Parts: sequence; C-alpha cells; structure tokens
Amino acid sequence: MPADRVPPVNKPALFARGSWSETSRVTTILRKETVGGVILLVAAGAALIWANTPWSESYFALRDLEIGGEPFGLHLNLTVGAWAADGLLAIFFLVVGLELKREFVAGDLRDPSRAALPIAAAVGGMVVPALIFVLVNLNTGDGALRGWAIPTATDIAFAVAVLAVISTHLPSALRTFLLTLAVVDDLLAITVIAVFYTVDINAVALALALVPLALFTVCVQRGVQAWWVLIPLALLTWVLVHESGVHATVAGVLLGFAVPVRRSARRRGVEVESGMAEYFEHRIRPVSAGIAIPVFAFFAAGVSIGGLSGLTSALSDPIALGIVLGLVIGKPVGILGVTRVMASVTRATLDASLRWVDVLGMSMLAGIGFTVSLLIGDLAYGLGSDRDELVKVGVLCGSLLAAMLAAVVLLTRNRAYRRIHVQETADADQDGVPDIYQSRQD
Repeated sequence: MPADRVPPVNKPALFARGSWSETSRVTTILRKETVGGVILLVAAGAALIWANTPWSESYFALRDLEIGGEPFGLHLNLTVGAWAADGLLAIFFLVVGLELKREFVAGDLRDPSRAALPIAAAVGGMVVPALIFVLVNLNTGDGALRGWAIPTATDIAFAVAVLAVISTHLPSALRTFLLTLAVVDDLLAITVIAVFYTVDINAVALALALVPLALFTVCVQRGVQAWWVLIPLALLTWVLVHESGVHATVAGVLLGFAVPVRRSARRRGVEVESGMAEYFEHRIRPVSAGIAIPVFAFFAAGVSIGGLSGLTSALSDPIALGIVLGLVIGKPVGILGVTRVMASVTRATLDASLRWVDVLGMSMLAGIGFTVSLLIGDLAYGLGSDRDELVKVGVLCGSLLAAMLAAVVLLTRNRAYRRIHVQETADADQDGVPDIYQSRQD
C-alpha cells in the first residue's frame, strides 16, 4: 500500500466530549454548586467584614461560645465554630461520599482508562502544593510542617461560583474533568484527615460506631427512606466517630458510601440512573450547599487582618506564604504537569476543540481552596490559634489570587468556549437529548 494511503493511527483524545447522560448530570450538579458557591462567598465576606469592624469581639465571642455537654460521658461540649466544623461539615462530606460512590459505581471513575487522568492529575495537584509548603517552611519549626496538606484541596463550589461570575461557557469535557478532579481531591483530603490528623484513637468507640453504621447500611440497601429511622442511626454514627478521635466528618463519608447506586435500563438510547444515592443527593445537597458549608465558612473565614500593614505582615509569614504559593503555583503546576506527562506517555492528543491554555486555566481554577483547606488548618494548628489566623489569611488570599488568574486566562478563551457551547447544544438538539433531560428535571 502506498505511503499516502496508509490509514492514520487513531490516537486517544484528552478531554473528549463524554456521553450526554454524564454531561447532563455534571451540568445539574454544577448548577446547584454555583448557587451554593455564591452563598458561601456571601457568608465568608460577611465574616471578614464583621471580624474587622469595631464590633469584632462579638463575632469571636459567638464563634467561641460553648454549646452542648457531656451526656453519657461523651465529649460534646463544643464551641459554635467546632460544631460547624465537626457537625455541619459532616453533611458536606456525606454528599462527597454519595458522589464518590456514584462515580466509582456508575460514573467516569468506574472505567480505569477514563479514571486514570483525573486521579493522576488530582495526585499531582496534591503533591506539588504540599512540597512547596514544606520547602517554604523547612526552617520555620515549632510544628509548622503539620500544615503541609492545607494547600492541597480544591473547593468546587467556590470554583464554579467564579465561573458563574465571569460568565464563561467552559466546555463540557473540562467541566466534567473539573468535577471529577474535585471528587478525587476530596477523597484524598478525607484520607489525609483520617490518617495524618488523628492523634489518639478510642478503639472501643470506633468499634461501636460500626453498629449504627451497619444498621444504616442494611436499611438503605433495603430501600428504607424513613428519616425517623435513618437520621438517628446517622447521628449515632457521627457521635461515636467523633468520640473515637477520628475526625467526625469521616462519618459522613462512610454513611455516603453505604448508600447503594442502582442503574436502570436505557430510555430512548440514553442511560438513566436512579436509586437511593440519587434520592439522598437530591435532598441533602441543598442542605449542604445552602446551610452547612456557608455556616462553616462564616465561622471559619473570620479573621482580624488589622489593615494593610497587618495583611502584609501576615503574608510575609512562611505559613501563609507557603499556602499562597501552594494554591497559586503548586496546583496548576501539579495538575497541568501530570496531564502533559499522561499525554506524552499515552501518546494522546488534546481534543481538536481545545488548547493547552484551556487546561492551564482549569488548573488555575483548581487552586481555589477554601472549605477543606480551612478545616485542615483548624486540625493542624488548632481552631482560633495564632497560626490558624495565618492559615485563613493564606487560604483567602491564595484562593482569591488563583480565582483572578484563572478568570483572566479563561476569559481570553471565552469566545472559543461559546462556539463549542453552541456546537454542543446543536448536537444535543439534533439527537433529541435535551427533551429527555428536561423531563427528568421536571
């Protein structure tokens, strides 16, 4: 066969458009996260303003107000800020557990070939920021290196809120990758919290926690939806995990993993999923995005900056500096670097509609670390400590800078994104897909 007639070798494409069922699911989730992200930003902004007014003492007094007691010898006498971090964030991590379960059972992560890229990119986006933080704080001493994991997290709600503000039509493949990356990122963060930030373990309490968790699992596996049965079991699991010394938010993940994901038949050529996981997520995600995360952000983001001089002084501290550099430089370098390596190793090419600058913008967007970063900061240095205040300055400034840089990069490509969006919409109309999904949403 002549050389010019040799058929071209089909190379795998990075960020190729996925199925419409997956695209529709991701779009729906990100739409909900956008609303939650806006509420989160308002809550964090309100905390910052209050903490830097003449009435700042009332804010910190409210945050440090102790509520609860020690019934049956349980250590539940916590401050309002601790209740938000340990209690309300468990709801957020329950949603994370549900999303992880769905991704591993019925989503992109069930396919090793599709899961390899977001998993590797998430690991790169965790390792490089951690290394930067450690290098900056090698000589800081006094336990400063305990905060190595602070700049490793991505806040998906904050990120999609930024996308909503700058009104960019990020292509569906990049949106799916961003959400999957954030899901894997959350899994790694949960592992870090459970392994590296658990000091003393009460083995008896941890073993007892398995009892209500097992009962909860049996109930949801059998389709029980009665909240008067499930909520007490979930609360008891949370209490015992909290008592065990493992961070209580891990209980939320375990409860999410317990919920089954069932896949139904194809309808009009489109795979439609249903089951307990979807039922739970539909009802709990609004509570998580609209109440749990904003309340936590309100009590976690408040920091007295002390004017421009105070901000400058805080950012010159190695801990705050390490966080900012980790989020702004470490995240995009880790994610983009691993993606380029994966492309080289697998000999894959970018989808024809995308450029590497698009991946760079998305990687910068992943540098927005807020909710989990603040939580790890509390665990590393103690809620309300001097270093915890530095963590808040570093996380807020780093996330804001990452958001601004990502916005600049993505806005330069917005015209191209609109063309891709129009083409995707036209393809969907041709296939009759939107009507199906509209009926599902209604």
